[in-house]
Amino acid sequence: MLKIWGRLSSINVRKAVLAARWLEIPFERTDAGLDYGINKTPEYLARNPNGLVPLIEDDGFTLWESNVIVRYLCAKHSPGRLYPDSLPARFEAERWMDWQQTTVSPAGRTAFIQLVRAPADKRSQDLIAQSVAAMEPLLNVVDAHLAQRPFMAGGSFTMADIPIACETHRWYGLPLERAARPHLERWYQGILAHPASRGVLDLPLS
Repeated sequence: MLKIWGRLSSINVRKAVLAARWLEIPFERTDAGLDYGINKTPEYLARNPNGLVPLIEDDGFTLWESNVIVRYLCAKHSPGRLYPDSLPARFEAERWMDWQQTTVSPAGRTAFIQLVRAPADKRSQDLIAQSVAAMEPLLNVVDAHLAQRPFMAGGSFTMADIPIACETHRWYGLPLERAARPHLERWYQGILAHPASRGVLDLPLS
């Protein structure tokens, strides 16, 4: 059985869990990271020298890095669908996955840390404003992209939608005013309606 280590309060763990649920893969998840510990033990570090979550073990094969885990699970369990066969379609999905990790996540993370993880008396409104200013144009990019297609990589749900959905969940969970983005919201509501999202994208941030 697939094993996942990581707390669901982590956006990166949510990616792995959402992928497993969407693919209907049976799995066992062990809370790890922050107050749960485990991720700094010698046993864990032997499997993931970064000491971060998530980590998976699948039939004796261990893997870390959240978007790579999503790719692996989709390639193994949904070749030709969630993991596209054709190179243009596959790398369309790959591009959005990399963009989420290298561009969107750094832009939105500071506001999340300030508004959710930092004590109220330690929050910096300047840092929050900078994060919002960085994130808002990126949301516009997604909204404009989804105006032309139902899903991130084209006409059907693929691995590309998973990290962007988790990023959207994190941003929409913050107590911030947001401009209306009908195409992003249509796409996100469709994902929220899927049974796989329950217990993942309907959880409050923490």
